[in-house]
Amino acid sequence: MELVRTCTSSQRHVRQRDILVQLIKSRSVFRTFSSGSVKCNENDREDSDPSHLSTKLTSKQALLARRRRPLSPLERISSLLPQDALSPEVMQLREQNQQEAEEGTNTQVSEENGHPETLTGDETTPKKAESDDHHASDTVMEPSTSERWIPATLPGESLLSFGEMIIAEYYKKGRVEFKKMFQLQKGTRLQSSWGFIWHDNIVSKPSGQVLKTSLGVPILIRRASLEDYVLHMKRAPAIAYPKDAGIMLMMMDVTEGDCVLESGSGSGGMSLFLSRAVGSKGRVLSVEVREDHLKRAMLNYQRWRTSWSLRRGEEWPDNVQFHKADLSTASSLLAGQGFNAIALDLVNPHLVLHTVIPHLHPGGVCAVYLANITQVVDLLDGIRCLALPLLCECILEAPIRHWLVAPALQKDGQYCTRKPTVLVEDHSEEEEETEEQTDKEELTTDEQPAFGIIPYIARPHPVQLSHTAFLVKLRKRVQ
Repeated sequence: MELVRTCTSSQRHVRQRDILVQLIKSRSVFRTFSSGSVKCNENDREDSDPSHLSTKLTSKQALLARRRRPLSPLERISSLLPQDALSPEVMQLREQNQQEAEEGTNTQVSEENGHPETLTGDETTPKKAESDDHHASDTVMEPSTSERWIPATLPGESLLSFGEMIIAEYYKKGRVEFKKMFQLQKGTRLQSSWGFIWHDNIVSKPSGQVLKTSLGVPILIRRASLEDYVLHMKRAPAIAYPKDAGIMLMMMDVTEGDCVLESGSGSGGMSLFLSRAVGSKGRVLSVEVREDHLKRAMLNYQRWRTSWSLRRGEEWPDNVQFHKADLSTASSLLAGQGFNAIALDLVNPHLVLHTVIPHLHPGGVCAVYLANITQVVDLLDGIRCLALPLLCECILEAPIRHWLVAPALQKDGQYCTRKPTVLVEDHSEEEEETEEQTDKEELTTDEQPAFGIIPYIARPHPVQLSHTAFLVKLRKRVQ
C-alpha cells in the first residue's frame, strides 16, 4: 500500500511540474508581444495530456496588456505632459510607439505552431475602430492655442499702455502692505521688496490684473485715480488732502463752466480737483508766490493730463492758468475779472482778502484752508479789522476714521460659526451632540458657508489719518 501511494504522489508531482512549465512558457510568449493586443486561442483538447495546453487571452487581458506602462522613463514623463510642451523628438517617439501598438493588435499567437498568425478582417476591424476612437478622443480633449479663453474687453474699456500712471498694491491679511505709483515705461521694471515685474509684462493687460513678481508674490495692477495721483505724486509743499478738497468743492459749489481763483498752487493737487470740477467750459487761475512750487504744480498737472489722454483717448481740458505773483500786491493781474468762487491755501490769508474779495461774485464763497487754529483766529480778526463784507458760515475739520471689518477666523484658518440663541434650556443630550457635529462639519468644510452664518469682527484701523486742516467758509454779502 505504501508503494502504491508513493507512485501515485510522484506521478501527481510530475504532472503538476509539467503544467507549471507550460504556464511559464505561455507567460514568456505574453511578455514578448505585450506591446500590442495579444490573443491566444485555446485549442480543443483531444486528450488529458497537459502538453497540449494553450493559453487564450480575453479582450480585457489584451486591453490591459496594451495599456501596460512603458518601461522607459522618458515615455513615462512625456505621457504626463501636454503635447505643446513636448519636443519634436519625443513626439516622433510617441508616434512610433502608437504605430507599433496598432500593428500588435493584428497579431495572434498560437501555442501549437509557435508562430504568430494574422487575424481575420472581422476580428481586426473592431480593434482598429477602437484605436481610432481613442486617438479621436485625445484630439478633442486637447485644446488648441487659438481656442483658449481670452478675456474680452467691455465696451469703452481700454488696455494699459506706456505712459499711463499705474498703482501697484500688495494685500496681506486684508491690509495694504505695499503701494506704489509709477509710470509705465518700456524696458523698465517695478522694484519692490517682494520682487520685480517688468513694465512690458503689464502693458496690453486690463486694469485690475493680478500679476506675480519674480518671487511669486501677487501684486494688484490698476490705473491710478485722481485721488491716488494727488496722494502719491511728487510734492513740493504739503498738499490739500482729497477729503478736504472734496469738502471745499462742496462749500464753493463749483460746477461746470465756473471761473475759480486759487491762491497757493503748492504741488498742484487742488488745481487738478478744480480743473475737473469746472470742465472744458470753465477756467481756473492758479497763483503761486514761489517759483519752485509753481514748477512742481505745473509738472504734476501736465503729467496727469498725459496719462489721462492715453487712458481715455481724449484730452484733459487745458483750463488752468498758472502765474507767479503775490496777490497782496498784484491787483493788476485780477483787473477786469470776476470769479464764482475763491480757494485760499496761504499762511496768512487775511493779507490778500482786501485784493481778491472785490472780484468775487456777490453771494459767492471763499473757502480757506488753514493748518492751525491760531491761523483761524488771525483770519477772523483780520476780517473784523478790515470790515470786509464776509460772513463766516462755518469752521470745521474733516476727520476720517478707517475701520477693519473681516470674518472671524480660528487659529487653524477655518471660519468661526454663530452659536444659535438658546431660548429653552431643556435639551436632550442627543440634540446637543448633533449640534456639535454640525458645527464641526461647517468648520471643516471647503465650501463657502451660507449667508449670515459667519460672524464678523469690526474695529478701528490701527493706522489713522489725524488732523490735516481747518476749513473756513466765508460768503460774500452785499452791504
